[in-house]
Amino acid sequence: MTSTDTRHDAVQHAAKTLIDAFASNDTDAYFAAFAEDATFLFHTLPAPLLSRAAYSDVWAGWQADGFAVLGCQSRNAHISLQGDVAIFMHDVDTHVRFGDEESHFSERETIVFRRYGARWLACHEHLSVKTG
Repeated sequence: MTSTDTRHDAVQHAAKTLIDAFASNDTDAYFAAFAEDATFLFHTLPAPLLSRAAYSDVWAGWQADGFAVLGCQSRNAHISLQGDVAIFMHDVDTHVRFGDEESHFSERETIVFRRYGARWLACHEHLSVKTG
């Protein structure tokens, strides 16, 4: 196995861990997949979130209002290795609950991972509306 294969597998595992934690509404595991200085750009929010703590605060507010992830399906994943950085792109179908209402979203997402020693952590996430 080459070092590229090893890095690709490690990033794929990191992405799967993050997505699985999100899909199962496992808040602790989900946020553990992000670096403290991670940034977030979501089409659903008026401004970027500039740290994991800022996103965690928003998430806690959503949960207080009855938010929960009920499921998440990742498709069409692609990983681009750039040294100690990796770009993970995929289509994502998400099923969530806000209070008493359930919604389904089809979106496109880019997650940038950075190597921290032996671990790959997400350092940027960009979620956009999927068109077409």
